[in-house]
Amino acid sequence: MVFVKAQKTKAYFKRFQVPYKRRREGKTDYRARIRLINQDKNKYNTPKYRFVVRFSNKDITAQIISATISGDLVLASAYSHELPCFGLEVGLTNYAAAYCTGLLLGRRVLKMLEMDDEYQGNVEATGEDFSVEPTDTRRPFRALLDVGLIRTTTGNNVFGALKGALDAGLDIPHSDKRFAGFSKDSKQLDAEVHRKYILGGHVANYMRTMMEDEPEKYQSHFSEYIKRGIEPDNIEAVYKKVHAAIRADPTPKKSEKQPPKEHKRFNLKKLTYEERKAKLIERLHTLNAAAGVDSEDED
Repeated sequence: MVFVKAQKTKAYFKRFQVPYKRRREGKTDYRARIRLINQDKNKYNTPKYRFVVRFSNKDITAQIISATISGDLVLASAYSHELPCFGLEVGLTNYAAAYCTGLLLGRRVLKMLEMDDEYQGNVEATGEDFSVEPTDTRRPFRALLDVGLIRTTTGNNVFGALKGALDAGLDIPHSDKRFAGFSKDSKQLDAEVHRKYILGGHVANYMRTMMEDEPEKYQSHFSEYIKRGIEPDNIEAVYKKVHAAIRADPTPKKSEKQPPKEHKRFNLKKLTYEERKAKLIERLHTLNAAAGVDSEDED
């Protein structure tokens, strides 16, 4: 049998639809997005909020976003690189840091909407599942969890951010099946294990293990922890202080870093029309003066 190469016909190319740009780049799952942003017609222009969590190698981004025809609008945002202002300077991408980032965003958006006194959330991190109850005056702020393209495995850090937002007092539809500590066999959440993850207990256990087995590797791997005097025994107290600081004042802190006095340029500054004109006149005067000197020398 002769191999025949399948040729795409003109009809194929005429009917071909180019996918959206963010689908071509592999950045957006439009099937999930359309289900998150679709709003009921009888709710008119009421925004439908999403609790968006994204992770990079060095940072955690949490945002409250609503979709409009002209584009998405961000109501509030919080980042794990803000946590040093609240007392957490190391380990900014783990489960405990994700919880702090979610807590920070939750308290920040409630303070912005003047609902922080009414909805205190779960003040102490116990690890148990918590859902906010509506009061007589205002309903709790509701948002839907948007995880993007990550795999929603049990214990994923994104659910740490979710737990932080729930404890802050936000109303987010969820199940406890994906929190760290959920047992597949017993079908129940072990609150003690979950609490350990929220307060950095898994990091403390790893520090103890490495300290005993590989002391040299421990010195390099946890050098920033050692520099700041954070040890396995006091790591829980550090996270408790961070939670208290976030609840005390979740507003964004202004950077204390001084702007550079002089901007370093690697190319020539672009001149305005007036500056170019003045430069040309100066050059002509210089040439005329040089020409005058040469003529005097010849005489």
